[in-house]
Amino acid sequence: MHRVLLLNSKGGCGKTTIATNLAGACASRGLATVLIDHDGQGSSTRWIRARTPQAAPIHGIEAYEQSTSMTRSFQLRVPEGTERVIIDTPGNVKGKELQDLVDRTDSIIIPVLSSQIDIDAVSKFLLELGKSRRIRAGAVRVALVANRARENTVMFLDLERFLLRAEFPFIARLRDSQNYIRAAEHGLGIHELRGSGARKDRDQWLSLLAWVEHGAAGTVGDFVASAHAAVKVADRRTRQGSLALT
Repeated sequence: MHRVLLLNSKGGCGKTTIATNLAGACASRGLATVLIDHDGQGSSTRWIRARTPQAAPIHGIEAYEQSTSMTRSFQLRVPEGTERVIIDTPGNVKGKELQDLVDRTDSIIIPVLSSQIDIDAVSKFLLELGKSRRIRAGAVRVALVANRARENTVMFLDLERFLLRAEFPFIARLRDSQNYIRAAEHGLGIHELRGSGARKDRDQWLSLLAWVEHGAAGTVGDFVASAHAAVKVADRRTRQGSLALT
């Protein structure tokens, strides 16, 4: 089982979008996938509920709700045989809550937007995150993603320079695309949209997905091939009736 945490102290940077799309990509490959929602807004949970029965199954856990009928550890348990756990988090996570999340994960993805406010916020956050003993020991991998990128802008160039100089690797640029909105409305990920309209967006995910799978002891080459295969599976499901959008 490999656990991937979406994290940034600043809200509104697209953690939920990446969490749901990553869960959809893993499930489309046939991996037993769990999506844990720690964000009180419950957006990841609503996304799961919007999925049709024909979509690849994803088990959801509403971690933002404190159960009065069970222990916290029992509430957060994942089904036997789970292969990928994707963890969505709220903004402003810090202190003990941050450390507890880091202690329960294997890989961390930090999405960053193209604005000076976001750059300043993540700069401070990375300093705090770097103090984690598990991260310093190399037990948890951390990577940065430029999210909602508009590559032909001065602000994106500033963000790219910052990310390239950061302590942690800069692994992907995900463009600002309406395809994410279209997919989310139907509880789907970008890899579950059929046709060529979302191909550029799917291609931008290959480096991110390869990084995740490398951490899960897979090989980059194998995953890139299977990512393309997952697209064909989604297309076939769509033709059979349901998955979704043209």
